Amino acid sequence: MSRRYFLTNLLAVCVSAILLWGNLVPAAQAMGGKLPTINQPAPTFTLPTNTGAGKVALSDYAGKWLVLYFYPKDFTSGCTLEARKFQQDLPKYQQHQTEIVGVSADSIDSHAEFCDSEGLKFPLLADTDGQVSKAYGSWMGIYSMRHSFIIDPQGILRATFTDVNPIAHSREVLTELDRLQAAKT
Repeated sequence: MSRRYFLTNLLAVCVSAILLWGNLVPAAQAMGGKLPTINQPAPTFTLPTNTGAGKVALSDYAGKWLVLYFYPKDFTSGCTLEARKFQQDLPKYQQHQTEIVGVSADSIDSHAEFCDSEGLKFPLLADTDGQVSKAYGSWMGIYSMRHSFIIDPQGILRATFTDVNPIAHSREVLTELDRLQAAKT
């Protein structure tokens, strides 16, 4: 096979993939479903975790603030950056008496490797069938969408983030957490 033939075919495949992706994105976003309503009880969940603790449920966080963040895939650049930022800011979340929990469709083994690789000290939950992601309007066919939610100590959803920039997201969540906690006092 000639180099020119190979490059032409590679270009055709790339263009086809881009066109296909452009058609799939709106459909995939529609699969995400309806986001849960602010100031209403957060959808409940129970999922396996990488920590060896078996399963983790929303009820485990009763009496605590919770940042529940959904992300597409372990070890990808944006997801790694987002997780690193949450880990970097973990002491600030702890000062706010707030727990962080990540959710994706990856397996608990993948999550364990990702946490070990990145030094993450918060749990990642395996939503392998997407049921919890769907309940939070955060499902894109085979991946969780990059969405985050702040849930108060009574289990009420207080904030939703759908336009997430992995670089600035943790700061954005902390700012909203400050505002919400100040309003509660």
